[in-house]
Amino acid sequence: QVQLVESGGGLVQAGGSLRLSCAASGRTFSRYAMGWFRQAPGKEREFVAAINWSGHSTTYADSLKGRFTISRDNAKNTVYLQMNSLKPEDTAVYYCARAGDSTPWLKLSQVDEYDYWGQGTQVTVSS
Repeated sequence: QVQLVESGGGLVQAGGSLRLSCAASGRTFSRYAMGWFRQAPGKEREFVAAINWSGHSTTYADSLKGRFTISRDNAKNTVYLQMNSLKPEDTAVYYCARAGDSTPWLKLSQVDEYDYWGQGTQVTVSS
């Protein structure tokens, strides 16, 4: 069973930065693409970013390009999300997730393509 545990959320002022971490259990972490999603109150879960198994390829929600950066350290079984220039509209619960075994790259923005999810970490950006 795969477990994903997010950390690093908190309260930050607009314009500030946070780095989220997601630690994964198991020996097969480096085989899978990983993603970050977020869900604000009353809204659907939305794609934030994804990274391929090696870390050499990344993709982002268009609205977040340039502010957020996804990365991974396979030696530590951890994926990261660096968030800069945060805005109040970035307030949400942030989730990391592991993609399915053969998820096509172009489908990594889709919630249904992920098999395992963390419990989420709250990010609150004050104005």
